[in-house]
This record gives sequence, C-alpha cells and structure tokens, in this order.
Amino acid sequence: MSKKDYYKILGISKSATDLEIKKAYKRLAIKYHPDRNQGNKNFEEKFKEIKEAYEILSNQEKRSAYDKYGHKAFDQSNYNSYNGNFSSTNDFGDIFGEVFGDIFGDEKKDHFEKGSDLQYNLNINLEDVVNGIEKNIKIPTFKKCNFCKGTGNRKNLYNNKCNTCNGNGQIHVRKGFFTIQQTCYTCNGNGKHIKDPCYKCNGEGRLNTIRTLSIKIPPGIDTGDKIRLNKEGEAGKNNAPNGDLYIKIKIKKHPIFKRKKSNLYCKIPINFSIAAIGGIVEVPTLNGKVKLKIPKETQYGELFRIREKGVKTINSMYLGDLICKIIVETPVNLNEKQKKIIYKLGKSLNTSNGNKNSPKYERFFYRVKKFFENLRKYKI
Repeated sequence: MSKKDYYKILGISKSATDLEIKKAYKRLAIKYHPDRNQGNKNFEEKFKEIKEAYEILSNQEKRSAYDKYGHKAFDQSNYNSYNGNFSSTNDFGDIFGEVFGDIFGDEKKDHFEKGSDLQYNLNINLEDVVNGIEKNIKIPTFKKCNFCKGTGNRKNLYNNKCNTCNGNGQIHVRKGFFTIQQTCYTCNGNGKHIKDPCYKCNGEGRLNTIRTLSIKIPPGIDTGDKIRLNKEGEAGKNNAPNGDLYIKIKIKKHPIFKRKKSNLYCKIPINFSIAAIGGIVEVPTLNGKVKLKIPKETQYGELFRIREKGVKTINSMYLGDLICKIIVETPVNLNEKQKKIIYKLGKSLNTSNGNKNSPKYERFFYRVKKFFENLRKYKI
C-alpha cells in the first residue's frame, strides 16, 4: 500500500519553514494523541503517520532525501543509498518536548556555561588620558587545570557523557498527556558525569590563580568607559569557554584641572593690580605652560578660552579647549608701606571720579537707594 504524502499528512506546503512544521505537528499531535483517544485504533494509526511525517520533515537531511526520492529514500533496501544514515526515535517525549520548547520560546542552554565575566576597576591619572598608557594589572581568577587539561577527570578523559541523560543535560518525564523536561539529577544539567574527578581541581577543570595582564589604555578615555577583553575572564568549568574581562575606568581627581568631555577647566588667581591694568600670566596645561594675556579691567569670574589645550575623546580626533576662570585675589599680609599705598589708592578712587572706577559698586547702591525710597512710599 502506497504511503501518503508527508506534507499532506501535516497539512503544510513543500516550502514550509521549520517553525511551521513544528506548529503543524503540535496541533495534530494534541488532537490525535493516544492518551486523549484511548481505545480508538484509527486515531492511533493517524498519530503514527503524523509522528513519522514529522520525524522526516523536521530533519534537514531526511527532508532533502524525501524531496528528491520520495518514500523510496527510506526503503530498507535503499536506506544507505541516499545518505540515509538516519537514526529513528521511538521516544515521543523527545520530539514532543522539543516542539513545545521551540514554539513557546524556550532556548536550549549549553551543557556548560562559559566562565564568569570579570570587572576590574582601574584608576588612572588625567595625564595618562592625553597620550594613552599601558598598565599592568593583577586579577584573581580561574585558569584551566593543567593536570587534567580542563576535563575534570583524573585520567584526562574527555568522554564523560552522563548515562542518565545521554549527555543532553535534560531528561523528559511523562505525566499523562504532557511530557515535562527537567534538569538531569545525575549531572545537574552538565551533560557529563565524572566518576574519577581530578584531585587538583576536584573535578571542576579549573584552579584559582592570580593573573598579570598588560592593558593598553587608549587616549581620550573617560570615567565610566569600559574596555572589554574577550575571553580574559574566568575559565569555564570542564573546558567551557572563558568569560570576558571588563576594565572600568575612573580618572583620579586632579589638583588643577577638571574635565568635561574634551574640555579642561581651571581657576587662575591674579592680583588686583593685573586685573585693573592688565598683564601676562603663566597658565599650566597638560603639555607645559602657556602665557595668557589678561586685559585691563578684568573682573572676578571672567572666562578665557585657550584653544586646543584640552584632551581628545575616544570618538573624536579634535582636541578640546582649556577654559580658565579668573579669580581676583585680595592681598593679605600687607606691611605698613603697602597698607599706606592701598589706602591712598582707595581714597583717590572714592574722591577723584566719584564711583566711576567701581561701576558695579555704584549700580548696587543706586538700587539700594531706590529700594528704600519705594519702601517709604508704601508706608505712607
């Protein structure tokens, strides 16, 4: 008796995707499963057809052979003629559990998760940001056990497949109509069971160690930036891949400069004579000193910009600027001669031109005068 077309059995087209095949199988398997239709031979036969169709079409090699040769590809006489080295399964739970897991979005986890990612907090000086720097750091981490070569097995055997789950890390338990997938109780989901663990690493395949790494810090890096070093984190258990190492940057507080992105800020104290009549002052930068011209009548808090004396940022090739805030300093520790000079200067400022030498002073007291005049009006 000729067999039915597998695509028609599942009610799908020949161009159906893997997900469409699984959805169709799930829908039909629920309808015709023997547990829901006990004693119904027709449903039992129908379910066998559905299961057989899914086994073929869900496997890329089997599906390709079926599309090319039809049912002949799986005749016993031709079983090996069309690359038909396919192992069939009689365990409905394996297929059904896989279909449900894929449809509902459960991802199969690796038997061995990679080693943990590590973070190292690195403090650097602002000067290091200008040209970049290379730093040596020491980190506590795990390394692969040399004695067992990372296998965790005393005899360096790599074939430690768990017999309970056949190396899958998961087992399927039938509960009536449903099949429940659980973590293997023998290997705890690792897929491997070590009978003779390595005495050096106790079967983990890794050992505690202190590693020294040379880290290149690029120019322009800033506080909060992270440098990722692939596979420089902890070694995974039993030859699993290493995790990653993250270097988190923090720039130390500088005694002179403050940084905001690519610009630097600093305060420049000057005496009141330079502020009044102007002059030249030396200003520090990260590359040495530069001269800054102070114009006459400079006031406290005025800002001066020195171009391209800041720093670069990671994503820019342009230098920032140095922003200088002027701090006019009141003189202290005056001797008698200096006091007399200051006194005469102050007296001349108050008498010769009124308050024209101190415009802010004059404007302030004018506003005070108007305030009290208005206050008297309200009292009347």
